[in-house]
Amino acid sequence: MRVVGYDPYLSPENATRLGIEKLELDELLARADFITLHTPLTDATRNIISADALNKTKKGVRIVNCARGGLVDELAMAAALKSGHVAGAAFDVFEVEPATDNVLFGFDNVIATPHLGASTTEAQEKVALQVAEQMADYLMKGAVTNALNMASVSAEEALILKPYMALGGLLGSFLGQVEADGITAVVIEFDGKAAALNPEPVVATTLAGLLGPAMASVNMVNAAAVASSNGIAVSTVRHDRQCDYETLLRVTVSHKSGDRTIAGTLVGGNKPRIVEVQHIAVESDFPPHLLYLRNYDKPGFIGDLGSLCGKHGINIATFHLGRREAGGEAIALVEIDGGLPKTMLPEIRALDQVVRADALHFALDI
Repeated sequence: MRVVGYDPYLSPENATRLGIEKLELDELLARADFITLHTPLTDATRNIISADALNKTKKGVRIVNCARGGLVDELAMAAALKSGHVAGAAFDVFEVEPATDNVLFGFDNVIATPHLGASTTEAQEKVALQVAEQMADYLMKGAVTNALNMASVSAEEALILKPYMALGGLLGSFLGQVEADGITAVVIEFDGKAAALNPEPVVATTLAGLLGPAMASVNMVNAAAVASSNGIAVSTVRHDRQCDYETLLRVTVSHKSGDRTIAGTLVGGNKPRIVEVQHIAVESDFPPHLLYLRNYDKPGFIGDLGSLCGKHGINIATFHLGRREAGGEAIALVEIDGGLPKTMLPEIRALDQVVRADALHFALDI
């Protein structure tokens, strides 16, 4: 069988990939021996198989409608069946449903059934098996198949995407925990090897990380919908260029007061790592407890912060610094052992060199 198709939204390239020769509707009507319908009922598709359309078909054509009632003009179809122009038809949808009486009933060359193909015992068993198999694939391999509200991911893709999804979630979580006045847009950039990825799962985890601190019910399944409903424009950019890192993700959040950005990469064993904050190079892991400080690059800052931590019994595990230029704006990412007392953050913010300070927390199993 050679398959031809009419779809105003199908590109010629996708048609070729699917093994379909794309035609205009009149060409399809003239060439087809069997015509099947696969479209919703809209103003544009109502009576798409009309008397005029039937007159353009081959004598002996057979027509199948298991899509929606109203796509076929039933009176015109009955006339074509009576004349022998249409050799046979099969319908499980009708203009008026439930179809207790219909002009097509009674023809020897018409098969008519209720629209219940998915409700047979055999179909229900197959659906139950498919659900179990697909859930097992997700839990064991990370593969997502036939999901209505998130991107499909093959088992092969899941293995590659998993560390990037973790990185995106952590980058989003970093920005989500830093206070911002009304997020309006999010841009996620894929650089280096990341540019070849399926972006949707990474976008989902990034948005979940970003919105999660303020909205406990957000997860990777509903994050894109939540962002849209809150008027947040989400876009992605793939860079076809050489990158300073083998692979890189950058997340930029626009809010009423300006922009905030962070970039990260994957290091040995696909471990997520921060490499840039606010376009300032500074490297750090995502520890359970992290102080994010923006400060002026002035003598005494490190000593004052260390003294304050010592006063409160807070041990500094790692200390990462970056700056734009000598004496200018700087970033400090300070890993501490244990949580920060609530009374301490205002004291850090009160230090002369500090512009802002945030206490961030990262789950180890993200």
